[in-house]
Amino acid sequence: METDIKYGFKALSCLILAIGMMSCGETDAEKDRGATPVIKHVSMCDVKTADTHIASAPLGTRLIFKGDNLGDVSQIWFNDQKALINPAMVSSHAITVDIPNDIPGEVTNMARFITSSGSIVDYPFKVSVPAPRIDAMSCEYAPAGSVVTISGAYFANDPNVPLTVSFPGGIPATIRSISQKSIEVEVPEGAVEGALTVTSIYGSGQSSFHYLDTRGMMFDFDGLTGLGSHGWHNAPIENDGSGISGNYVRLGDGDITLVGRDAWDDKHFSFEYWAGSWNSPTDYPEREGVRLFDIVDFSDFNDMSLKFELCIPENAAWQACAMQLIFAGTDKVTMGNAGTDIFGNTVPGCNNTYFQNNSARGLWSPWTMTEAYHTGGEWITMSLPIRDFIYGPDGSGASSFLSSPADFASFQIFLWNGGETGVDCKPILKIDNIRAVKNRRDDTMVASI
Repeated sequence: METDIKYGFKALSCLILAIGMMSCGETDAEKDRGATPVIKHVSMCDVKTADTHIASAPLGTRLIFKGDNLGDVSQIWFNDQKALINPAMVSSHAITVDIPNDIPGEVTNMARFITSSGSIVDYPFKVSVPAPRIDAMSCEYAPAGSVVTISGAYFANDPNVPLTVSFPGGIPATIRSISQKSIEVEVPEGAVEGALTVTSIYGSGQSSFHYLDTRGMMFDFDGLTGLGSHGWHNAPIENDGSGISGNYVRLGDGDITLVGRDAWDDKHFSFEYWAGSWNSPTDYPEREGVRLFDIVDFSDFNDMSLKFELCIPENAAWQACAMQLIFAGTDKVTMGNAGTDIFGNTVPGCNNTYFQNNSARGLWSPWTMTEAYHTGGEWITMSLPIRDFIYGPDGSGASSFLSSPADFASFQIFLWNGGETGVDCKPILKIDNIRAVKNRRDDTMVASI
């Protein structure tokens, strides 16, 4: 949300700069038709730097070109890449435009302006290409020898300086294919936990996620945190050889039907972890009943994402109910009886009312009425920003929201409702490595699939 607000202010300031040059009466395009455009200078699209003239900028930068007779410009090219022009951002004396994000095939170091009447003007301007940006990996827990897709931007493979990918420990990966926004690689033997590095002729970039990430881990089902099912229903924890890293939790079994929008089957399609115990007063034992915010730092939760690995067999696809991802404080639910806890707080005990009300949660329903969702039996990494946990159970807006780290004591996954009518199905969802990770590009991923 913060990024959107900043972008909005930036766009607004650019519009103000452009509108300041506009005239009334006939349109600028009509007035300037047939005239040769004149470019006087270019600046970054920022009110604070509007008077600073520049001669170069990286891909994706928003610029404002100023001059005369610009109203009839219908095309702008940076090298051999055509920019997208918004007519509302074009006036006689100013044009606001974004440099395209694609790496040019032919470098002219020119910005070319073409009018609807055919006039062409070249203006010297150099576009620089940033170092590779690595945003996501199709499966962050993929074992050695498997093929994964790395997505991001600026993956330039120069014939004289080939692009390389290194896993943690500096171990090179075998590259299968490269495009500007994705790379297919084989996970090398010996890779350990940490960031990936992609190096091109334009520099090196590190991944915004970690391979085999254990930071912010809540449920690995293999003993790292010791946490698993801890509620009314014990979702099965399995290790049948099909897991991505040992044990995993399973929802559904391929025989039990999930039906309709309002289907309710928390026995078979819910994973519950409720902090607390049956002791009186309620306490929060380590490795069984601990509050999640005691093992994961949620102090900056609006800049974090919930992540996990997911596998859905093709013959047990999912096509009904949303995946509800629900965090709750000890004021909403606790394991044990209602009463007080060791800190003197009133606790409600076990209940299923806290997630039936309109409190905020994340919703994910990738299926449609015409197409079921599965991962082809492969494991993928799923990610949902916690700032998007803004929905009630039926998909409408929530009436109360996650507001402090104390709201992250318990967690539940439940296939239920979501506000969309689905198709009867008998899904199997295998889930592992449930974690909450910071979004900062310098130490973790922003988004996944």
